Amino acid sequence: MARSRTGDRKAPIARSAQEDLPSSRPSLASATLPRVWQGVGYRPLPDPAAARPLFDFAAVPWPDGGDIAFGWGAWRPTGTASAQGAAERLVGTVLAETSGRATMLRGPVVIDDGALEIAAQLVAAGLDHAAAAGAETIFTRPQGLDRVWVRFGFIPLPESTLPAGLAGRPGSGLYAWRGG
Repeated sequence: MARSRTGDRKAPIARSAQEDLPSSRPSLASATLPRVWQGVGYRPLPDPAAARPLFDFAAVPWPDGGDIAFGWGAWRPTGTASAQGAAERLVGTVLAETSGRATMLRGPVVIDDGALEIAAQLVAAGLDHAAAAGAETIFTRPQGLDRVWVRFGFIPLPESTLPAGLAGRPGSGLYAWRGG
């Protein structure tokens, strides 16, 4: 059994240890960089209205507040090329509404093979984007994607935990991720 000697103790550090650590929050610029995973491209939607046909096709309620803070899309190459480059088709999307330091993810909506993995990649992109934008809590509706939400650390919560700016949206069940 070993004993510690009082002479081995280091002097207390005068400044906060946090000052030496890099920020754990990614910059918004790096969080919104396009990504590619298994041939599917993921990037922010320049116009969230481009996601509307996918929401309509999947019968997922469109955010009624109209305040869509950002959206991410998943594009799969179609195999046909044009003068501008390879053609792509939007096969998945996730949107986000914000209220203060809270964000509500809407979706993901995926209409392609490999839906679970595409959904997970969209959730990862949405989490990175929301956290970099300063969100402390990110809410979502389960939509039968429990495996995806659990993978990212979301937990079930009662509806009463939603901030007033995000309350009253259609859907049942609520999951939340606490970061920041």
